[in-house]
Amino acid sequence: MANSKQAIKRARQNTDKYKLRHAQRSVVRTAVKKVRADIESQDKDKALESFQKASKVLDSAASKKVIHKNGAARTKSRLSKAIKAIN
Repeated sequence: MANSKQAIKRARQNTDKYKLRHAQRSVVRTAVKKVRADIESQDKDKALESFQKASKVLDSAASKKVIHKNGAARTKSRLSKAIKAIN
């Protein structure tokens, strides 16, 4: 348990930041799942549309340091590659 005022404040800030980042990470995962579902259904138009939304969400999360920027780039690259593979 935190004893000093500084440690109490730091603990409070950490829990608040955790809740915010956890929610933002959940939004990212949901967006990526939607793109993967559209890819599975072989619907290229819907996949492209949901990919554009997911790309924006990924970039936003990366800029806020919720996820690593290279991780966001890698995810976008893999989703893009999968969409291009749809016939």
